[in-house]
Amino acid sequence: MVDSAYKNTQTVRCFLSHQCGPEFKFDRDLMAWIRNGVEKNMGDVVDEWTRRHTLAQD
Repeated sequence: MVDSAYKNTQTVRCFLSHQCGPEFKFDRDLMAWIRNGVEKNMGDVVDEWTRRHTLAQD
């Protein structure tokens, strides 16, 4: 679960890079979304990054 204690650790970055691909990177908007107080898990983060990345390519 992603909660108020969430940190962008090397393990988190490795997981997200593996799930999202080598083009994965954190940006301010994604970080704001991650820390918005709504309960989510790492799968939700992957889905949100993928959605944003797909929209940016359209």
